[in-house]
Amino acid sequence: MIRENLRSVEERIRAACARAGRDRSEVRLICVTKTKPVEMLEEAYAAGERLFGENRVQEIVRKKPLLPADIDWHMIGHLQKNKVRQVIDKAVMIHSVDSLALAETISKEAVRAGLVMPVLIEVNAAGEESKFGVAPEETEDLVRAMAALPGIRVSGLMTIAPYTEDPETNRPYFRHLRNLSVDIKSKSIDNVNMSVLSMGMTGDFEVAIEEGATHIRVGTGIFGERIYQ
Repeated sequence: MIRENLRSVEERIRAACARAGRDRSEVRLICVTKTKPVEMLEEAYAAGERLFGENRVQEIVRKKPLLPADIDWHMIGHLQKNKVRQVIDKAVMIHSVDSLALAETISKEAVRAGLVMPVLIEVNAAGEESKFGVAPEETEDLVRAMAALPGIRVSGLMTIAPYTEDPETNRPYFRHLRNLSVDIKSKSIDNVNMSVLSMGMTGDFEVAIEEGATHIRVGTGIFGERIYQ
């Protein structure tokens, strides 16, 4: 099932890239593996996938030793400061930085571990009260403050768009995030490259690709509905 689902997702990615006049290589698929057993991750790995995304630090900590070492783990969920040390040497990127206090903790732990962690700023593009993320109008100030910290690299922006039956309703939020990214990139801030735009999930990733997403986060479309334990 997983291999077939991946084939279907790949066809959707290629069609969206074609509509947008983009090369397929510009979009990276992150398989969102939250709540999924290791056996399902092994199936995705066997099908050629190497980018896995988790919402919880403890899931990365538990699964990483059980799976091949060439998997790139992305921390895509809300990250508490007291969990940073556990994940700093296991994730290749943290997508969900939404405060300077969290960025400072990541900086401290990265320096302690002797590495530089690529981070994305989570933007609450739709202004949903239930979502984490910085307001769009406050994003540049946070970028500038984070850029001065050692041990991290501000690599772009991330958003979680509202759940919707009609993906077109999320197009304005994706477009806004892309425009915000372009605007910040134009400021040529040291230690900021804005090369990553992480947006779009199972229900709306095609629209996100059309609006410039470089990383899409797909779980249900690959593994089926979530398994709650």
